[in-house]
Amino acid sequence: MKSHSPGRHSRRARGGSRRRSDQRPRYQNARPKAPKKTFWQRLAAFFGNGETAKKPASASRNGSQQPRVSRKPEPVEVTSPRLYVGNLSFDATESDLFELFNGVGHVQNAEVVSYRHNQRSKGFAFVQMQTVEEAKRAVEELHDKEFLGRKLVVSGAKTSEHQPRE
Repeated sequence: MKSHSPGRHSRRARGGSRRRSDQRPRYQNARPKAPKKTFWQRLAAFFGNGETAKKPASASRNGSQQPRVSRKPEPVEVTSPRLYVGNLSFDATESDLFELFNGVGHVQNAEVVSYRHNQRSKGFAFVQMQTVEEAKRAVEELHDKEFLGRKLVVSGAKTSEHQPRE
């Protein structure tokens, strides 16, 4: 006779069945399940003709299947002494830019744009030259020049309406 003390639970889950050795496992002859469809596949099957097209591995999240094309920044005409410097190395400092642009003309200010929370460079900067002519010369000489392992993009800085013009 088995003794069962109150408060102790059996190892078997409640309501579970005990299998005898002469019985086969329940799912032995079950066919293998197909991989579970994603929400979007089920949605496409519901609205479509029931067939879901497999997305190629090269397709991106937004569904476009063309490879990503690198965009060249649009050249901005130099109308002020303020210049945009893009594709800047993350190791570049304001003093590096000051020295680089001082070889072309007199630099008033060089500012590397960085994130507030960790002070890491965003990869672009603004340089303020003395005159518009010096700024134009800097664009001619330094655009596509190799600097700290990267080709610089130098163009006139866009001016926005909410910034005061100097």
